[in-house]
Amino acid sequence: MAEVQNLPVGSTTAGSIAVAAESTVATRMSAPPSFDVADFPVPHGREEEWRFTPLERLRGLHDGTAVATGEGVKIAVEAPEGVRVEAIGRDDARLGRTGKPVDRVAAQAYSAFEQASVVTVPKETVLTEPIRIAVHGEGGTAYGHQVIELGAFAEAVVVIDHTGDAVLAANVEYVLGDGAKLTVVSVQDWDDKAVHVAQHNALVGRDASFKSVVVTFGGDLVRLHPRVVYAGTGGEAELFGLYFTDAGQHQEHRLLVDHNVPHCKSNAVYKGALQGEGAHAVWIGDVLIEARAEGTDTYEMNRNLVLTDGARVDSVPNLEIETGEIVGAGHASATGRFDDEQLFYLMARGISEQDARRLVVRGFFAELVQQIGVPDIEERLIAKIEEELEASVG
Repeated sequence: MAEVQNLPVGSTTAGSIAVAAESTVATRMSAPPSFDVADFPVPHGREEEWRFTPLERLRGLHDGTAVATGEGVKIAVEAPEGVRVEAIGRDDARLGRTGKPVDRVAAQAYSAFEQASVVTVPKETVLTEPIRIAVHGEGGTAYGHQVIELGAFAEAVVVIDHTGDAVLAANVEYVLGDGAKLTVVSVQDWDDKAVHVAQHNALVGRDASFKSVVVTFGGDLVRLHPRVVYAGTGGEAELFGLYFTDAGQHQEHRLLVDHNVPHCKSNAVYKGALQGEGAHAVWIGDVLIEARAEGTDTYEMNRNLVLTDGARVDSVPNLEIETGEIVGAGHASATGRFDDEQLFYLMARGISEQDARRLVVRGFFAELVQQIGVPDIEERLIAKIEEELEASVG
């Protein structure tokens, strides 16, 4: 089953969307979530949630001047038999169930799209092949909305692959029914000039399992906002991320896990490598354990490997706990330069410097590569890492 569509050009006026569920938490230092663009002031870069982002490189996505143009973005969906793929209008009740936009760009994207793409896996359906969603930029500016829904006790792997050149603002919703298991691999392999800003919302049902693997390589600026909220007890969320930030690139990942119900788990592990002048990676990890969320078990970690001079990392883990009745909670962050001792150890055993560097970086990322679970994506990822390393020593 396959579907190809062009992401339509949209207006910049807010529309009325039915909401079945919502999260009221953004962060403690940001405006309340809202579907209305007017509820968010135009950012100036001094705000906590925008202070790391080079606003001038957003191409007007943050201030309303970015108008959908050109061919926009082409979307192709390949799904196994039994999976339903639809294009729906703005008045469909399935939109907005996972939470409201938490910043002005997300609200702009929500108010500007004309059609959303919905992929539905019926209840108790266990897929043996991944659903593949190809998002290819055609050189224009676009606003998009994607919904992926799993019925109760369904199981699926979804690969969302971003390529080409575009200025894209989008919202992606993941809806997991009770007992469902969803793995999403989101690959950002854009051309050098692309700009991609997106909010990813996951609503995890009772005893459901959600795993997100975010892989970011390309683009001039990529700013992603993964968020998790729970719809019932026993839910589990794993958020993994891997990024390789090259000279001049800005890659920003801002996570929020809202433990809003009792007896749920979460684990977040993001790792990044940076090289080249002006390479800038930002990781913000917010975990909130609400007063009613007794029995929570959560941990978050960010690790960064700086391969050359001139690169910069901002890593900020945040943990807010409103109840003492928890299983465990912790966070960690570390940034370090390439380990010369490891390099020397390998070279002393007859391995060339280039191969030694490759082995160290591959070892650094190995844990996360194994989480992908899609062989062709894993192979492509390893090849991409080696391509980046070749460039650094070439």
